Amino acid sequence: MTPLTATIITLNEERNLPRALASVASVADEVVVVDSGSRDRTLEIARERGARVFERRWTDYSDQKNFAAAQAANDWILSLDADEELSPALRDEIARWKQSAPEADAYEMPRMARYLGRWIEHCGWYPDRKRRLYRRGRARFVGALHESLVVDGAVGRLRSDLLHYTFDSLEQHEAQVERYTQLAARLLYAGGHRAWLLPSLFAPAWTFLRTYVFQQGFRDGTHGWLIAHMAARYVWLKYVKLRVLTYEAARESEAGSRAA
Repeated sequence: MTPLTATIITLNEERNLPRALASVASVADEVVVVDSGSRDRTLEIARERGARVFERRWTDYSDQKNFAAAQAANDWILSLDADEELSPALRDEIARWKQSAPEADAYEMPRMARYLGRWIEHCGWYPDRKRRLYRRGRARFVGALHESLVVDGAVGRLRSDLLHYTFDSLEQHEAQVERYTQLAARLLYAGGHRAWLLPSLFAPAWTFLRTYVFQQGFRDGTHGWLIAHMAARYVWLKYVKLRVLTYEAARESEAGSRAA
């Protein structure tokens, strides 16, 4: 049997964490939770359910997940976000996987998202395959915002769904877009990007068209329209905030030149 550690990073996840922990209870030989400053019952819930808990200042998504894997007692890691859970079918599939020698160094699985009370099957949101089961030492997460698992070896595929509980309200979605676009703009600026005008004019429209039409978001009804709208808004805000960063840097440079 292949021993398995489930890892979860948290911040104020008292609503989601019990569901995630319950879903891995029968397949994980241990659970590692890395928390970055929760002020609710997250830590209490994790400890009550037998998780090994580590408190660590927030850095970024990849770094937190890699730190969690480094604390594991086992070489095989199942990485979940706190707002995810294994479907019963995926739980059974992983239980069967544990019974034989792994044939790959990492495994990806389809992820289905629940958005405003509805499971989304289009919009580019499904199957949204994620690499979450992996051999420590042969893979690691990279990317400060939208992290991904880079694997040095073969990648296999599981067939059953990982379930992702996204937003219960449009206000939650809007708040996340505001946070993420600020970081996305900073990453663009740090990478040397300065062009914002043309992308802010054309990229949002293309994003809406791609999501709603080409990725068949219209088949998800009103929810699909909202997802397409928010995807376009994300792109627009990212470049608007890049413009602000560019102008602020230019003003600071000009002020410094005058002072000199």
